[in-house]
Amino acid sequence: MLPYGRQSISEEDIEAVTAILRGDWLTTGPAVTAFEQAIGEIAGGHRAVSCTSGTAALDIAYSALGVGPGDEVVTTPMTFVATASCAAIKGAKIVFADVEEDTALLDPAAVQAVVTDRTKVIAAVDYAGHAADYDALQPIADSVGAKTLADAAHSVGGTYKGRPVGDLADVTTMSFFPTKNLTTGEGGAVVAKDPAVAQKAHEFHFIGVVRDPERFRVTDEGPWYYEVHEFGQNYRLTDVACALGLSQLKRLDEFKKRRTEITARYNEAFAGVDGLRTPAQREYVDPAWHLYPVRILGGRRKEVFGKLREAGIGVQVNYIPVYWHPVFTDLGYQRGMCPNAEQFYAEEISLPMFPDLTDGDVDRVIETLIGLVG
Repeated sequence: MLPYGRQSISEEDIEAVTAILRGDWLTTGPAVTAFEQAIGEIAGGHRAVSCTSGTAALDIAYSALGVGPGDEVVTTPMTFVATASCAAIKGAKIVFADVEEDTALLDPAAVQAVVTDRTKVIAAVDYAGHAADYDALQPIADSVGAKTLADAAHSVGGTYKGRPVGDLADVTTMSFFPTKNLTTGEGGAVVAKDPAVAQKAHEFHFIGVVRDPERFRVTDEGPWYYEVHEFGQNYRLTDVACALGLSQLKRLDEFKKRRTEITARYNEAFAGVDGLRTPAQREYVDPAWHLYPVRILGGRRKEVFGKLREAGIGVQVNYIPVYWHPVFTDLGYQRGMCPNAEQFYAEEISLPMFPDLTDGDVDRVIETLIGLVG
């Protein structure tokens, strides 16, 4: 079976990890610091806090932004459930806004229609690796005193109007799962433009530990002393994982280049094919294509999905509209709320997309899919 996504691990990656295993630090050591600095550098020079997963990054980000009961978080239904659930767990009301019909990205007009004075965060998702329209979303957030959050699990390494992912929203979350644009095994990061928010993120991911003597309430203890002012979690990423991440970062441009080549090959082959619709791309966005979301028209998505898998081609659907999940339907969310997202879901299939795909692999996918819809 040709997988739809797969990590790319080099001998250099393996050597980087084994060097850590032979050293003195397995966690909370210099590799973590170096990795966070490197992520911050590619994200516009802002502080990055590494963590154990993209979901952990979302939990940290919502905590650092002070999301809680009585707040509203506006987000897209075309995402993995964690974008919404991590805010819902904190007591926030999730308000789903529809997506653009062509890109499946959060639609600023739909957001404008639902924000209120209770909106705390507008959380966009860079679906498939294509950045959302942050220049349109930020003024909406500013108008109601909210913050923007970019769920950049798909888009690390991409740019929007020449600016890097990580520099587009007030807070950005990243994922380093094996199929993502780079991997630490499991892992993630939070990038914040506001240093105070970044510090809150750091402390929350470090069990709430405060080590700044100027903030201590008790000042006559010794150098071992620390305090916990707010509850936090242990979401610390290890030096082992960060060593892999540092090695992977050296190939991020190479990974992005290959993903772009694969996307172009798919686009060229599928252009004008009846029954297929290729992904949209805004001229001012340079995506880091994490997915290739082709749309199967004519109500044939389920049939084509099954036949592709029967042919040994791994495909996936990204995503089930979040409010369709029982945990949200039990709260009163109903189908039909976001028709563009639901239509996109009804047609979407994610084709194989990872740097080690050969041209022959891509051609096999192309020929099989065209044969099925032709």
